[in-house]
Amino acid sequence: ATGSIKKAHVLQNPARIIYVGRSTMTTKFAQLGLMSQLDQTVSDLGYITPTPIQSEIIPLMLDGHDVIGQAQTGTGKTAAFILPILQTLERGHCGIQALVLTPTRELAMQVAKAADEYGKRLNVRVLAVYGGQPYNLQINRLRQGVDIVVGTPGRLLDLINKRKLDLSSVRTIVLDEADEMLSMGFIEDIEEILSTLPSERQAALFSATIPPTLGSIANKYMHSPKSITIKSKHLTVDAIEHQYCLVNKEDKLAVLTRLFEIEDITSALIFVRTRVGTSDLVNELMGRGFTAEALNSDLKQQTREQVLNRFRRNQITILVATDMAARGLDINDISHVFNYDLPEDPELYVHRVGRTGRAGKTGIAISLLTRKELWRLHRIERFTKQEITRKQIPTAEEIEEHRKTQLLEQMMIWLQRGRCQKELQMVNRLVEIGHDPLQIAAIALKMARREEKQRPIAQISEVQEGRFQNSRHKIKSVERRKGRNGANGFSENGMVRLTLGAGRSHGVRPADVIGTIAYHAKFPGNTIGAISILDKHTLVDVPQQYVEQTLAKSGKYQIHKKAVKLKLA
Repeated sequence: ATGSIKKAHVLQNPARIIYVGRSTMTTKFAQLGLMSQLDQTVSDLGYITPTPIQSEIIPLMLDGHDVIGQAQTGTGKTAAFILPILQTLERGHCGIQALVLTPTRELAMQVAKAADEYGKRLNVRVLAVYGGQPYNLQINRLRQGVDIVVGTPGRLLDLINKRKLDLSSVRTIVLDEADEMLSMGFIEDIEEILSTLPSERQAALFSATIPPTLGSIANKYMHSPKSITIKSKHLTVDAIEHQYCLVNKEDKLAVLTRLFEIEDITSALIFVRTRVGTSDLVNELMGRGFTAEALNSDLKQQTREQVLNRFRRNQITILVATDMAARGLDINDISHVFNYDLPEDPELYVHRVGRTGRAGKTGIAISLLTRKELWRLHRIERFTKQEITRKQIPTAEEIEEHRKTQLLEQMMIWLQRGRCQKELQMVNRLVEIGHDPLQIAAIALKMARREEKQRPIAQISEVQEGRFQNSRHKIKSVERRKGRNGANGFSENGMVRLTLGAGRSHGVRPADVIGTIAYHAKFPGNTIGAISILDKHTLVDVPQQYVEQTLAKSGKYQIHKKAVKLKLA
């Protein structure tokens, strides 16, 4: 199935629209026409049944059709376009054969990683291209030869203008999360990139929504595309309290054990990314006095059932699992789900946390994430339409106080029950030989607390959040044409964030922001940092040394001939 792409004879036929519900998900990957190497790789990764968008898109792309896929994040669209691209690559070809455009560098890295994983048996060469990385690294890789380039519009256009990126051999172009790129002001960059591609090539566009501007791009740059719309059905997550802790990567275990001290956990399911990770985490938890077992693909079915039965009977409190091993897990009384490793797909998050909050009960889902993963959390919030609130990590003092409170509560219960006749006889004997009853009680409590010494409160380091840690819910980051990236929602070192009183609803583009500030404040536009275009206003990072002169010209700024104000964010 290699060689040149067949162009279907559909120019006279109107594009068909197919509405697909989840009930149609019956086709196996082997029946979609994939070559044996790809089918085996997909199987090795644990995927047996394709998602609806994969079932529809893969055969169409293998047949050479242009396609428009309308689907939410988390529906499996990356595999839907990567697998056909890999199959139709011409082996031994020198030039770039496929180009994938993404709105953010994080998504570019994610798609490139998926292409590497799916193409491991084909020796495919994949390069992620985005701002914030030195040009020479990307240029050197391009010189060595690349089959698939995945990148953000700003950096791609820079490399094209520098004559370092030759797209004359591209046979497939993909616009991923096209509506996001549109809202971030990349429309002109996208059209400029598309205009440099060969006219005879396949095009695929994926988007959660299809606004009129995207429709115009499809009409202009696509050949009678087949349109596939996937109706997404979200799982219910309303009965779950969604929380996250911002941590340094090396402190995840310490934070997890601190949460175990404070949270009222009856049973907990912890998700990690890898099979090895389950065993490592279980060993660490057991060494700290927490009863835990692993659930991974290494377990035989009989052993798996034994582990699950111990979990159901509360003989173990904590189950550490991978997503694959947790498939089909049906236990109603899980009080907490922990995302030790945050999933890449929002839909996978929904499946994970859906293991709690069942049978009319409420549940708690807590995710541990680093500052670099905040963008992924934002995507999950959009997908679930649920706010995930930040949870403060318990301090050592809070844990110490909690331990004391718990012990006193247990003492009160036993005092009310009065079921300690044998122990009372022992106390009387100690009193008879001259010991103070208060001292006896204190020593008894000290002995009862000995096991706490096996659970020392782990030290954690402070997370360096920057000045704008509260901007996660406000900022949709923009990578502008010069390649700088503000995808995490934080100002870069040496930058100060300002607010411009106009946004997406006013037609603001990154070039407008750069032009008006650089012209009136009289400093180089290429020194401006990340630009985040929101609906009613825009956030822009300006170098510290130019802030005073930038604010001094606040009454001068204009966008589309209308005055706009600029102030500190």
